[in-house]
Amino acid sequence: MRYIIYDLEATCWRGRPPKGITEVIEIGAIMVDRYGDVNSQFSKFVRPVVNPHLSGFCKKLTSITQENVNGAQTFERVLRDFKEWGEMFDDEYILLSWGVDDKKLLANDCRLHKLDHEFTEQYVDLKKAYRNLKGLKNASGLKSTVKKEGFDFTGLHHRAISDAENLAKVFIKYLEDWDLYYPQ
Repeated sequence: MRYIIYDLEATCWRGRPPKGITEVIEIGAIMVDRYGDVNSQFSKFVRPVVNPHLSGFCKKLTSITQENVNGAQTFERVLRDFKEWGEMFDDEYILLSWGVDDKKLLANDCRLHKLDHEFTEQYVDLKKAYRNLKGLKNASGLKSTVKKEGFDFTGLHHRAISDAENLAKVFIKYLEDWDLYYPQ
């Protein structure tokens, strides 16, 4: 079994997005095997096409620059690379993220670009699984959870690869304890 712990960053604004569309601008992921070993990582920027110019709010929140996305491939190409990296052609993987927003965003971008999103069904919301594991009514944000679990939050918060790396720490800590059922 391959556990693909991923995070996405997306175009964002204060208020409603222009044309009502938010697009993925970064995919970061960590692949963990069934023994809890990190096998590899994936990190790529994505060039948005509907709203190609990042807002000042988005650049400040994510630290992603206009140059980062201008020099990137489009979603279709980056998604193909991501699926190949994760070997998502069989049933031996589970996608995991902190909350369902990343799953929804990934599926929405697939629909926007007329791409299959069936691969997203092998998914577990680790925020929900963490609440269940700990018997919590609500789970805090990722950064707070990482610190509460005794880890330093490394890298930049709201950068996909950093958030995926930090979530992987919590996932590996409880590898034998998670109730990883899907669909969610």
